[in-house]
Amino acid sequence: MRKEKLLSATVASFLCVSMLAACSGTADETVSDTTEDTQASETAFPVTETPELEGYNLLWSDEFDGDTLNEEIWNRELREPGWTNNELQEYTDSEDNIYVEDGHLVLRAIAEDRDGSVYYTSGKVNSQDHAQFQYGRVEVRARVPEGQGLWPAIWMMPQDESYYGQWPKCGEIDIMEVLGDDTTTSYSTIHYGEPHAEQQGTITLDEGSFSSDFHIYVVEWEPGEMRFYTDDVLVLTVNDWFTAADGVEQEYPAPFNQPFFVQMNLAVGGDWPGNPDETTDFDNATFEIDYVRVYQRDEYDTNVQKPPMVFREPLEDGNYIYNGDFSEAEPLDDQEDWFFLLFNDGVGEAVIENNEIVITSENDGTEEYSVQLVQPDLAVMNGHTYRVTFDIMAEEERDCVVCVSAPNAGWIRYLPDTTIDIGPEYQTFEFEFTSNERDDNYGRLEFNMGNHGYTSTIHITNVRYEDITE
Repeated sequence: MRKEKLLSATVASFLCVSMLAACSGTADETVSDTTEDTQASETAFPVTETPELEGYNLLWSDEFDGDTLNEEIWNRELREPGWTNNELQEYTDSEDNIYVEDGHLVLRAIAEDRDGSVYYTSGKVNSQDHAQFQYGRVEVRARVPEGQGLWPAIWMMPQDESYYGQWPKCGEIDIMEVLGDDTTTSYSTIHYGEPHAEQQGTITLDEGSFSSDFHIYVVEWEPGEMRFYTDDVLVLTVNDWFTAADGVEQEYPAPFNQPFFVQMNLAVGGDWPGNPDETTDFDNATFEIDYVRVYQRDEYDTNVQKPPMVFREPLEDGNYIYNGDFSEAEPLDDQEDWFFLLFNDGVGEAVIENNEIVITSENDGTEEYSVQLVQPDLAVMNGHTYRVTFDIMAEEERDCVVCVSAPNAGWIRYLPDTTIDIGPEYQTFEFEFTSNERDDNYGRLEFNMGNHGYTSTIHITNVRYEDITE
């Protein structure tokens, strides 16, 4: 295991000079292979004595209490439109797009007319080369804007992106992303690997939204685990990532064993949120950040091992689908066994009764997954062949899309998206596939019922997923 230094000379200098801190160590000190000394400093920002912060020291923070951006911490990142994700905005260094006001950093998206066409500018800041760090707790209090096509984010990238290779091999930590067309849901994600893999957690508010008030977003990053919180609610725990460099898989916990920096931005448009429309209010397209605080423990044990991959056990009859005959009226909102999801204007409900699940829709939404029934955590092993069977009907003629997806492996499809036509009589469908991908214990069976113009009720029963490898 290579010896690592938690604080670069840049950070050590930043802590001593820019924050008037009394440093307790230097960046040139090395530590043992099993424990890393974070060289935490006493700073001008006191640590609040709460259970969540017990055992941490404040490394650095920005409370945005002045009237200008602290450029000893933050860079104003400049990017042309379309630089990534087919986003529409130009990131500028203009005070119109990035400014500090009333104790908040404000990143503002602007739509203006240029040569007869709409042109978008916005703001992005990062702490690269100023306040990078390795391991710790990042806490950000922020309020996001609402509006179709707006995409605020708080995230982290490695200081040396080329160390393991370009994205996604280098790793990415997304503390918070919210889509402006649905600000009741926040996403926390990590990206990594070769091939691309990801793990994501979501939290949806029962009341209010992430745009109606400020909320607190946290990642606790340790050598062998990351935990994401929103308003003290645990959203995601991850500990089983990987990556490769030059085609060779690297020793765990790569790529998340190197210094990262914090960045925040307000994107406009792109592959995920879609583009703005006539409903998007750019007079209020502001992403407000109240503070950023980074804490570290005195030391971290880096002698960590990747946890073994645990596969779901099949039932006695060989079926990996639990409750495939719908004999149990289980909850459908707990993301265990069967669960039912609605996205992007999908409106409907599902109920288990009489040994079948019944899905009714009022609006099929804008995406195939807008109305979705899922069973997760299925084994998909390299070189193995699997059979999927089920009985399905609809009260009126319509279609449905079936697949076995990989939510932790870039959403590739083990069983490709397959459209089936269904009607008032039960039909039995059977599909087989062989996986040529890495072993995956997070495969999931999906029934997608959105975006095709149908809202007729669907009935499903006798669902099976079997390993038929000879």
